[in-house]
Amino acid sequence: MNYQLYKFDEIPSTQEHAHDLIAKGVAHDRTIIVADAQSAGRGRYRRTWISNPGNLYASFVYKTEKRDPRLSYCVAVAIAETLISFGVAPQIKWPNDILIARKKVSGTLIEYSKDFVIVGIGINIKSNPAGLGYETTKIDRHKRGVSRDALLAALAEKMDVWMECLSAGNFAAVRARWMELAAGLNSEIKYQGKPAILCEINLDGALVLRRGNDYILALGDEISI
Repeated sequence: MNYQLYKFDEIPSTQEHAHDLIAKGVAHDRTIIVADAQSAGRGRYRRTWISNPGNLYASFVYKTEKRDPRLSYCVAVAIAETLISFGVAPQIKWPNDILIARKKVSGTLIEYSKDFVIVGIGINIKSNPAGLGYETTKIDRHKRGVSRDALLAALAEKMDVWMECLSAGNFAAVRARWMELAAGLNSEIKYQGKPAILCEINLDGALVLRRGNDYILALGDEISI
């Protein structure tokens, strides 16, 4: 695994540790911060990410020249393909939540700081939280014996593959694979509280929805499947 690796038993947040490295000027391209547990893990919109021991909590740090919303799709495909390599059958809920049997097993938080991007990834392996308003699951329920370190090594390889596609100007390949793995494609979902048909993602990374005869391009909002 060609990454600089920081491993902790427990820290407040792998994402915040990455921000600290960048702020201090000691961050490097291709760095991973991984922890057995987090005391202050967080997801999108600063939602609490429950981080008990036994799961994967990692932040990947990369040098970047610009922000690219399409990165989210690369990360989702990388996580899904990692799970597939362990014999699990995932789907992607737009833009980058990973589901198994329609229950969330993984989430992603992408943040930018100076000339770096930080990709925070949580994957439930041994435990999954309850009482969140949506159903969750864990890898152990579907495939026994998957270790955190083996999962991380496989994920790092898949991240390299799909991020290289994006940097090489081949988002079309990412888009095609994302749509193969997408949950709810060509079916009715809820967008901003109203029903719509989930059609595709376009080459700019926008979600294309249809409501009656009208098409909607969605960026950054959440959908319910």
